Amino acid sequence: MVGIGILGFVALAGMVVALYTAYLFHDLPDAGELADYRPPTATRVYAWDGTLIGEFSEERRIFVPYREIPPVVIQAFLAAEDKHFFQHGGIDVAGFGRAMANNVINLAQGRRLEGGSTITQQVAKNVLLTSDTTIGRKVREAILAQRLESVLTKEQILELYLNEIFLGYRSYGVAAAAYNYFGKSLDELTPAEAAFLAALPKGPNNYHPREQTQAAIGRRNWILGQMTEQGWLTEAQRQEAAAAPLVVRDAPVRAEYQDADYFVEEARRIALRTWGQDVNRGGYYMRTTLDPRLQSMARDSLMRGLETYDRRHGWRGPWGQTEISEGWQARASAESPPSERRAWQAAVVESVSGNTVRILLASDGSEAGLLASDAAWANAGAGLSRGDLIFVEPLDGGAYGLRQIPEVNGALVAIEPWSGRVVAMVGGYSYSLSSFNRATQAMRQPGSAFKPFVYATALETDFTPTSIIVDGPITLVGAGGQTWSPQNYSRRYYGPTTLRRGLELSRNAMTVRLAQRIGMERVRDDAIRYGVVDEMEPVLSMALGAGETTALRLTGAYAAFANGGRRVRPHLIELVQNRNGQTIWSAENNIDPTRSCPTCERNFDGRESPRVAARGEQVMDPITAYQITSMLEGVVQRGTATSARVLGRPVAGKTGTTNNYRSAWFVGYTPDLIVGVFIGFDDNRSLGSGEAGGVTAVPIFVDFMQEAMRGRPVLQFARPQNAIWRNVNGIEEAFRPGSEALRRQLEEEEVVRPAATGERPTYAPVDGVPYSPGPRVPPDELPTPPPDAAPPPRTPPPEDLSGLY
Repeated sequence: MVGIGILGFVALAGMVVALYTAYLFHDLPDAGELADYRPPTATRVYAWDGTLIGEFSEERRIFVPYREIPPVVIQAFLAAEDKHFFQHGGIDVAGFGRAMANNVINLAQGRRLEGGSTITQQVAKNVLLTSDTTIGRKVREAILAQRLESVLTKEQILELYLNEIFLGYRSYGVAAAAYNYFGKSLDELTPAEAAFLAALPKGPNNYHPREQTQAAIGRRNWILGQMTEQGWLTEAQRQEAAAAPLVVRDAPVRAEYQDADYFVEEARRIALRTWGQDVNRGGYYMRTTLDPRLQSMARDSLMRGLETYDRRHGWRGPWGQTEISEGWQARASAESPPSERRAWQAAVVESVSGNTVRILLASDGSEAGLLASDAAWANAGAGLSRGDLIFVEPLDGGAYGLRQIPEVNGALVAIEPWSGRVVAMVGGYSYSLSSFNRATQAMRQPGSAFKPFVYATALETDFTPTSIIVDGPITLVGAGGQTWSPQNYSRRYYGPTTLRRGLELSRNAMTVRLAQRIGMERVRDDAIRYGVVDEMEPVLSMALGAGETTALRLTGAYAAFANGGRRVRPHLIELVQNRNGQTIWSAENNIDPTRSCPTCERNFDGRESPRVAARGEQVMDPITAYQITSMLEGVVQRGTATSARVLGRPVAGKTGTTNNYRSAWFVGYTPDLIVGVFIGFDDNRSLGSGEAGGVTAVPIFVDFMQEAMRGRPVLQFARPQNAIWRNVNGIEEAFRPGSEALRRQLEEEEVVRPAATGERPTYAPVDGVPYSPGPRVPPDELPTPPPDAAPPPRTPPPEDLSGLY
């Protein structure tokens, strides 16, 4: 009976082992899948000149083929993890047996199980299995490791391992770790740095370079010793490496260049809409349109401009209060200045005596003095007192300047008018304080910056820059009986005025009259066609910029004025390639696919070289585009943006200010760059009386353009070839062929003197059917006088137009 019992027990045990083995094998992953496996890698984002500006990733990883991994890195990881990697078949039998024996005791005592794993086993665990600390998982791991060795080469396994492992500091793989810890590529690592990275697979937190410094150095030096034992380092090299200090970055960064946060985030949003979540793991190469030099200038100019506005409106007070006693420095350090203002420091006011203010720096407790003029500025506002927590900036001479984070915000966009490439974009004062992009996400009223599109629609009909519209009081009655009386900025009216002068001086009343003449439906249709808006109500208030758009769209729409009337699509992404180097998207093919060039690939055979069509859709007559540009040059020379004349080159542009000074705009351009500036509070409150576009936005434009144009040749705006040129009141005006007779006729018909009684006329309701001058007359269908016809005698202007300029 005993024998039967023993046989039964053995049979039962065998059955249990068989069932357990079957369980381990039944859902074991296919090791062959790893032959084509690539771990998730980051999409890396570059500026047009190759500067790395950011990454998109779920796991921060840079995949590096085995052949490009330096020997010192491979040797360091082999010394730390698996010295006999190239000799075993996937399992280190001695090490595995020792670990299993120890794990029996560890399991009984409730302690963590030992690994004893080879690099092949770790690859099996990391890629194909879970991280459960069970004996079953260890057995499955060993079985799978042997399978891996049969389908992959040692180099392929090591490649997977070195690119897959997590090494702390948000780093997956050795290449990302080298960059995040040391700011280096793999081929720049020293033996000491490679050995430190090889210490991390055992537990990145156990060897954190700042929190566990001695443990990290100890583990690093042990690995250096193992490398020496294997003959991979000489004793002299080991000693030199072991003596090296462990110096790492304060924190991982996605790119050395850090001035393009708003731009990179907008590119990420576009990429997610286009390629979905694969953009975070597909390892794409993305080349953008960003110019790092212009981007840094744009960020600095916008920040300075917002700080200047903020200073103009006074000191609001400290950001906190504290007792100057034990622990005050911790309280002062709790608030951080904007990351873009790296020189700013936290401080506490120690004493105040008039404009003599002493401060203590939170960094080291040292005492310093506040600049007297800054103290006077603060005392004129909310004042300073002992215990105030403030931000200061060191200045030449040892004094410190008082600094205040602006509450106002804004955006700056720079676009190439011929291509639509967005070369710079700043969406706010500080990305570290607010990631909301005011260049692309803030829908704001453009105010008078919209007027050029109204005038362009008029010029596309029978109007010319010298056509006359009355600038006088106007009242519009709505369907509900409410009246609207648009007023000029100066609260004055100037009578019969040419379109040129009306746009230069941004006359509201005459712009509304002009829009009523040509019809708001036509203005709306053109605004959509030019790309200013997607939709707009055809009511007359929209002619003064009462609709909403973004800084990017408005700036991009101005491109048609600079490039001869073509609508180009503003874009941030120029080219996208997959991990294999295949182009999957390009602006050339996807944004403007009509620009095909079937003969560009042919060899030279003596025939005329290929001609590539200009970018964009022709939405405006080139003569109209030049007329608007010429009129907007007048805005800079004689109108509301004269401070931009300091640039000393041809510049056109238009200011914009909305009701109650809620938003201030300026969109200006040279022949090769368009720049849009928007300033406003996020809650749309007033900027303050007098804070118009010419005061608030134009100085930022000038500050940026002075640096952006440095070293560039002075270019003139291209003149349309088929225009007829006439000198009118000292200005050379462009006219569409055949339109001069119409111009003279309109000048005679539209000169309407103000009523002697001074009564205010009433016009059609805002929501009624506005007066329509009839269908648009294409330029080539305008009547042309016979070539031998004598020009009609010129009618002298009325007396009240003399001296208009």
